[in-house]
Amino acid sequence: MNEPQTSRHQIAALSVHLFTAAGAFCAFMALAAVLEGFLGAAFGWLGLALVIDGLDGPLARLVDVETNAPHWNGAILDLVVDYLNYVLVPLVAVWRAGLLPDEIATLLCGVLAALSALYFADNRMKTHDNWFRGFPALWNVLALYLFCFPLAPAFNAGVLVVFGALMFAPVVFVHPVRVERWRALTLVVTAVWLGAAFWALSIGFGPAPAPRALLLLTGLYFLTLAGWRSLFAR
Repeated sequence: MNEPQTSRHQIAALSVHLFTAAGAFCAFMALAAVLEGFLGAAFGWLGLALVIDGLDGPLARLVDVETNAPHWNGAILDLVVDYLNYVLVPLVAVWRAGLLPDEIATLLCGVLAALSALYFADNRMKTHDNWFRGFPALWNVLALYLFCFPLAPAFNAGVLVVFGALMFAPVVFVHPVRVERWRALTLVVTAVWLGAAFWALSIGFGPAPAPRALLLLTGLYFLTLAGWRSLFAR
């Protein structure tokens, strides 16, 4: 009598793994769009991957994928997909778009890709209360800001160097879903950020003040949380 229920659980768990793996499809489509010069489409695919990444964790815990689909390691799958969408594709986009000085663009992006791989392999990536230790290699987010707020290539390179160093600095950044403190507010701010990002994307990263203001305000919220937790709530 329990077999149909068990089977349903296994199908549900496998479906969640497939949902996570769909992020790799998004990464491929985003990379193809970058190489073909369609940067807006590329960030659309990266945005979809970000939504998938925000949903697959709660779904995996809901259906208990470790018990019902034990042959696939969801944590490794998630890291592979995240590396593609958070690191590799956005760094290629920044490199391809000419946002960095020509003489260091390739080397800088390659170094950041390697350092990000090291960060992803760090067993200390999360604190006991699920904050990220160091900047969590969200180059997709940082790349979006570089496209929305055009600056001199040398300044862009400086920003990348600073955040590359922050990956291994004694600071923490919030995980919008896993961190319990102020989670409801953080999720609301995250939703506003996503809306502003897709708004900026829909107008081709044009100089519209409203989405830019929302991106700045929501970004300031996350940086403020990082500063508060790093300095006062260890």
